[in-house]
Amino acid sequence: MKIEKETVFGNWEEYTLTNDQNMSVSVLNYGAIITKILVPDRNGKLENIVLSFKDYQDYKTNPNYFGAIIGRVAGRIQDASFDIAGTTFSLEANDGNHHLHGGSAGLHQIIWKVSPFETKDCIGLTLTHQSRDGDGGYPGNVDITVTYTLTNDNQLQLDYTAVTDKSTPIALTNHTYFNLCGNLRDTVQHHFLTMNSNSFVELDEELIPTGKIIDVEDSRFDFRNSRVLGESFTKELNGYDHYFIFDDTHSGEQVTLTEPTSGRVLKVYSNQPGMVLYTANDLNENIQLREAAGKKHLGVCFETQGSPASLHHAGFPSIILHPDETYRQHTLFEFLIHE
Repeated sequence: MKIEKETVFGNWEEYTLTNDQNMSVSVLNYGAIITKILVPDRNGKLENIVLSFKDYQDYKTNPNYFGAIIGRVAGRIQDASFDIAGTTFSLEANDGNHHLHGGSAGLHQIIWKVSPFETKDCIGLTLTHQSRDGDGGYPGNVDITVTYTLTNDNQLQLDYTAVTDKSTPIALTNHTYFNLCGNLRDTVQHHFLTMNSNSFVELDEELIPTGKIIDVEDSRFDFRNSRVLGESFTKELNGYDHYFIFDDTHSGEQVTLTEPTSGRVLKVYSNQPGMVLYTANDLNENIQLREAAGKKHLGVCFETQGSPASLHHAGFPSIILHPDETYRQHTLFEFLIHE
């Protein structure tokens, strides 16, 4: 195992974790962004399986949030406001009338403090940041820690903790786009997806949750049995940008993604109540990625998190963190080979 550090684009630092199987994960201190993940196919060929910019300076704006840690709240907050104990807090409206992914100065656009570590069985990075009271309109000084851990079993673990001195919403996630073909040789439409979810959250025309929870039965949202992801891409359903509710939230296996040609398999485990499944519906060819130009449905995101719908609708687990509590989130990505 080894950890390497390289200076890129001015004073940004990129750390590359490599395990004994030669799987590697590269992470910037800017935005805690995952820039590259190399894993083998069934023939042992190492290729990149995430979307990343060809030019590092494009991460400065990163409108698609490639690989970044998102917060304080991932997803859309209706009308860019929320109430806590009778007090209304107004946020930046950076997505029409709504607030998206922590705003334009969210966690995806800050320099994190990084501490590498190594043990007998794993290597990793501990990234820390204090989000100040009032940042983006959010209350409270919030101390956030994100830990990336790479094991020799080709598992990438993401652990998040946060504490606050004022009640505030917290729903962190990682926004990596996966494509198991390797080096972006095709879109994800031929990937097979299985998901532990009986229901999803209905959206309005502005992609804001209505508060209604829909059963997946007999719909294009039913992935309880393995199904080709792209068979549901139609004019009516351009792709997915929906919050799916997990049936079991005890860090069990929630998602399996399989790409038949390469043989690569990704399993996702999480203790979160659900996740946003996003299939790069708006990715266009003006974006130059490491191996190819951008293209609709070129990647898929598994944004494990609490739902911001809870700020405006009953029936969802709360995402409000209080001063006497610790926010804890765990998500694990496991990379395997399907023979």
